[in-house]
Amino acid sequence: MQTEHTIHRRADAAHRPYTDAQGYTFRLLRIPEDIPTLHRWFQPERASFWLMRDKTEAEIAQIYQDLMDSGHATAYLVWQGGRPVFLAECYDPAHDRIRAFYDVQPGDLGMHIFVGPPEVRVAGYTRTVFFALMRFMFEHLGAARIVVEPDANNERIHAINRAAGFVYDRNVAFTEKIASLAFCTRRDFEQATAAIA
Repeated sequence: MQTEHTIHRRADAAHRPYTDAQGYTFRLLRIPEDIPTLHRWFQPERASFWLMRDKTEAEIAQIYQDLMDSGHATAYLVWQGGRPVFLAECYDPAHDRIRAFYDVQPGDLGMHIFVGPPEVRVAGYTRTVFFALMRFMFEHLGAARIVVEPDANNERIHAINRAAGFVYDRNVAFTEKIASLAFCTRRDFEQATAAIA
């Protein structure tokens, strides 16, 4: 599905800390150091779509250790201004259950994002950090297309996805949710964000 060059480029880039022009620093999730932060973030009602509200720190640590050890997914805790601001998971769809629902193409990368509580609520904050992750995946990880599969009932993330240029395909059935399959190429993203600017 993917060239060796693409795989090696992603693996090399994925493991180096990276700071973008907006001051977001992407670094690999550190276990167990970062787990208390995630556990705290996952407790409120707003985190219900993440499906980890009932998990202990030990369970969360094991989930992310398994993800990091898989060889085809990576988790980042992203910092700005000296504090963690969001969690990002980037994965190869060719090794994920999503591959059963569409034809995986070379350069596809899947992603999940969980935005931590901001120090001060600012309009458009979630969209801003979402766009930062998109730029990171296109520019640093070399994605040709980004794939998402959010809960079909999560209207808030659908609005952000569409603002980023995602094109929705259809709903698919996972064990724990009905997911909306959507795709965004680099050109889709650039056109969408240029229109917003």
